[in-house]
Amino acid sequence: MPEDLPLRSDPELLLSASHLQLGYGRDLVVADCSFEVRRAEFWCLLGSNGAGKTTFLRTVLGLLPIRGGTLWRHPTEASLERIGFVPQRCELNRTLPTTIREFVGLGLVGISTGSSEDRLAAALAWVDLAGLEDRSYWALSGGQRQRALIARALIRDPHILILDEPTTGLDPSSESRLLKGLAQLRQERRIAMIMVTHDLGMARQYATHVALFHRGKVVAGPTASTLTAENLRAVYGQDIDHIHSVGGHD
Repeated sequence: MPEDLPLRSDPELLLSASHLQLGYGRDLVVADCSFEVRRAEFWCLLGSNGAGKTTFLRTVLGLLPIRGGTLWRHPTEASLERIGFVPQRCELNRTLPTTIREFVGLGLVGISTGSSEDRLAAALAWVDLAGLEDRSYWALSGGQRQRALIARALIRDPHILILDEPTTGLDPSSESRLLKGLAQLRQERRIAMIMVTHDLGMARQYATHVALFHRGKVVAGPTASTLTAENLRAVYGQDIDHIHSVGGHD
């Protein structure tokens, strides 16, 4: 499990990676990763396939042990109860009848909670699915299913929301609605967001900070000062300042 170091002096600091090394078996995927995530920040993780973006997410979620360096999490995040995760797509069996209430309620598995109905109502309201609790999850549109995935994460009342390419497969209208909702959620509830994406335009528009993963190293910082032509050429090998989306799945 990631190492939880003593409480830092900055009350806004939720997550701190210091010279983090990550990998699988003998293969080292990330050799040096250092950046800090604070409340209400929106981080976009960018880079080519296999550069370590999803590997980093898995480590934050406690699914992968670190190989070196440190990963500090604020004590309120140490148990992972206040961290929500939004995958690319739902992995439920389509033959299993599932209501939105049942689907979103899965986000409470493994955590202690008060009124689950209050949490459910609040989560559905945030994603504009209020009143649809008893509708079949499989009857929803693609955009609505993605919003239900976000509600499943929000029902945990997270301080950190982790998203792995949440707009994959969405039409432009649904994608825009989803991203605007996330931006509003971040501002109003001051949730820190960490999202893997290959869309540079999206990162420029919505991210407060970005982390560029390339050849085991990570360049991270505020969006404007990090998404420079020099850094992008180093990561993608060409001048792609005019291209919004690069690469595929990590």
